[in-house]
Amino acid sequence: MSTTPPVLAAELAQAWADIQRHHTELPDLAAPESLIGESSSACGHELSFERLLHEAVHGIAAARGVRDTSRAGRYHNRRFLAIAEELGLDHPEEPHPSSGFSLVTLTPEAKRRYRPTIDRLQRALKAHTVATATDSARSFRGPAARHGSSGGGVRVKAVCDCGRNVRVVPSVLAQAPIMCGGCGKPFRIPEVVGAGVS
Repeated sequence: MSTTPPVLAAELAQAWADIQRHHTELPDLAAPESLIGESSSACGHELSFERLLHEAVHGIAAARGVRDTSRAGRYHNRRFLAIAEELGLDHPEEPHPSSGFSLVTLTPEAKRRYRPTIDRLQRALKAHTVATATDSARSFRGPAARHGSSGGGVRVKAVCDCGRNVRVVPSVLAQAPIMCGGCGKPFRIPEVVGAGVS
């Protein structure tokens, strides 16, 4: 099994830190690796700086105790939109019927502010794509890849021993451990007590 190149995870962490410099209430990114193997159909974006800024909106909403989505996280409401605007994201006039205001894009001002960060992250993403494409002929990617679906899937809570948790698609966690920045131990999906009992 191939592991995530550490360069991309480090660049994601650095880009997140760059966002934190402008928005100090943004919590730390516990596991940059969790963003790498997962596309987000609700966001409509593959991994990019724009997607990272979108995720930062959710981080600030969580820090403020603001419920910014509904419908199991698919519909992004006007509270999401207000924070997105603070972070330099623009949006269509009308919400999408199923995902609301999730399809945000960088404003020209945000592009200027984050230009060095965007360039660094794009280089790291290109290198990651090249590195992961080289083993595709010999690697099993699972049914989502074979059938062309996004692989987004349902996120579940993964926990670590110190009590921190993240929401992650189980297939992403199965690709490689996601390590907790607080205690250094891997996140795991807890077993459900009584599962399989009829």
